Amino acid sequence: MDDATSSSSRAPRPKTEELDAALHAMGFEIERVSPAEVTGRLLVTPTCCQPFKVLHGGVSALIAEGLASMGAHMASGYSRVAGVQLSINHFRSAALGDTVLVRAAPLHVGRSTQKKEGSIFQRKEQDGCFSLAVACMRVRWYLFVHARRCQQGNKVGQEL
Repeated sequence: MDDATSSSSRAPRPKTEELDAALHAMGFEIERVSPAEVTGRLLVTPTCCQPFKVLHGGVSALIAEGLASMGAHMASGYSRVAGVQLSINHFRSAALGDTVLVRAAPLHVGRSTQKKEGSIFQRKEQDGCFSLAVACMRVRWYLFVHARRCQQGNKVGQEL
């Protein structure tokens, strides 16, 4: 591995640590953060496996929630957001030692709610491309900036 590749692969770690401590603790590396897309990758290690040495479904949920949260926060103009629904379907397992790529993007960005869709892909050993779908997820967010306008005196958004 040359120095340019080595340094670029290390660069996302501080960003992950700053943006989401739980994802950082799992070893997740955020690569891109924007209102249109949040991406990252995870090497499946014993820390994030279930007893059968495959990626734990709870880790998939943690990743989905974390990435969708970052995207929703940015897309809302940095307003407070709270997840109200999380749905994940797993299609195949990612084994210990596999690297998975995760992408979350908006399906709907409204005044009071947002819906993000994400996918987890596994790298195929033959060509090194991320093409095998491991899971698909959807997360719906409630935007508190709109709640404060609609429910004057309600401090729910301010207390989060």
